Amino acid sequence: MPSCLIGLGSNLGERRQMLDQAAVQLAGCPQIRLVAQSAWHETPAIGGPPGQSPFLNGAVLLETSLHPEGVLKALQQIETDLGRRQGPRWGPRPIDLDVLLYGQTVLRTPRLVLPHPRMAWRRFVLRPAAEVAGSMIHPTTGWTIARLLDHLDRAVPYVAITGPIGAGKTQLARRLSRQTSARLIEERLDLDRLEAFYADPACQGWEMELEFLQRRARLLAAGLPEWSADRRLAVSDFWFDQSLAFARVWLPPDRFEAFAGLWQQLRPGVVRPKLLVLLDAPAEQLQERVVRRGRRGEQDLSQQQLDQIRQSVLVQATQPNQGPLLQLATDDFEEVFGEVLAAVEAME
Repeated sequence: MPSCLIGLGSNLGERRQMLDQAAVQLAGCPQIRLVAQSAWHETPAIGGPPGQSPFLNGAVLLETSLHPEGVLKALQQIETDLGRRQGPRWGPRPIDLDVLLYGQTVLRTPRLVLPHPRMAWRRFVLRPAAEVAGSMIHPTTGWTIARLLDHLDRAVPYVAITGPIGAGKTQLARRLSRQTSARLIEERLDLDRLEAFYADPACQGWEMELEFLQRRARLLAAGLPEWSADRRLAVSDFWFDQSLAFARVWLPPDRFEAFAGLWQQLRPGVVRPKLLVLLDAPAEQLQERVVRRGRRGEQDLSQQQLDQIRQSVLVQATQPNQGPLLQLATDDFEEVFGEVLAAVEAME
């Protein structure tokens, strides 16, 4: 039978009793066998309305012959039985049960997303999950639960924001740095150089992409004293690996091969993000934003070109073994900011 990892949480009423009851009911469900149960860990509430009480969180490992939607239905019935009612997103609740992993299943439906889309960077999820399923593999990152938790413990506190042209990377990075007092690592663009590049990318592409690559390598060099002397959060409005994604679009195959070789040489010397944030939007929205901000040359990019870049960045960011990835595709900036801020808090 497939292994299934479940996250449990409660911050209303008799929290420990509520979690104990949920575990007992899970163990009593037909077609489910409870394999292991974690300790209950107290953690602060993340996101949602302010002033919430702390949560007790835990995890259980199941074996089940139910399909994923069947497991979800069983969890929702237990939540109802234990008094959960509809409330604000990330609000207080007597019981919260989530399907985190179902074997190696990757699934996206209106009712269920697997693996759980936020588990890879949430310490309050990973800590108890590692107690019962440390060797279980998160199928989209390719990392075990234990490795994801170790990453939160050891990685430099650095968030990289990436996305296609017009996604809003700089706006988000600036807002996040202000809100969290993070060190901002921002690319300063030479608009005259960009205009010349967009006018003739076939001739200007190699020099321009090489310039971006080398600048990013300098800004993110692991040997910089800022990384060791200043342990506060750092946030950048770019990602080192997006250089490869953009170059794939602009450069002919032979030049791209050479560029990829240079990228591979420089990559071991840069700091890797603790969390990668990928902003996405349809090409028509990207074009509207590009036109609104009015940079010379950039406004002439077609929807097709913007979508080619978008697709290339998506492919690069969703490669296995990149680490935790928060992918956001909404035009609501406040919603995006709330998601990223909650993710940063959940890594602590």
